[in-house]
Amino acid sequence: QVQLVESGGGLVQVGDSLRLSCAASARTFSAYAMGWFRQAPGKERELVAAIRWSAPSTVYADSVKGRSTISRDNAKNTVYLQMNSLKPEDTAVYYCAVASQTSRYLGLSVISSYDYWGQGTQVTVSS
Repeated sequence: QVQLVESGGGLVQVGDSLRLSCAASARTFSAYAMGWFRQAPGKERELVAAIRWSAPSTVYADSVKGRSTISRDNAKNTVYLQMNSLKPEDTAVYYCAVASQTSRYLGLSVISSYDYWGQGTQVTVSS
């Protein structure tokens, strides 16, 4: 069982930056990947960014590419999402997710690959 604790959300202004953190805890932790997804009111949950746990591979949504960076600290079982130049359309609940070694892993950007989810953290970008 993997538990995920997210932090770093909040209310920011257009153009501001924000860093989200997600710490995974488990008796023994191993994963194919960790990722950040978001869901705005009335919309489906979508990928923001994801990173392989043991390989230098990342993927980003087109909407955040160039202004967001996902990174990980394997020693801390933690993944980060740095978001810059925030826009009102970035407003959503952001979820951290893990594709564990027991998942049916189909790829970084495939939402069904992720079998553990955090509770979500609200990010609101005000204009």
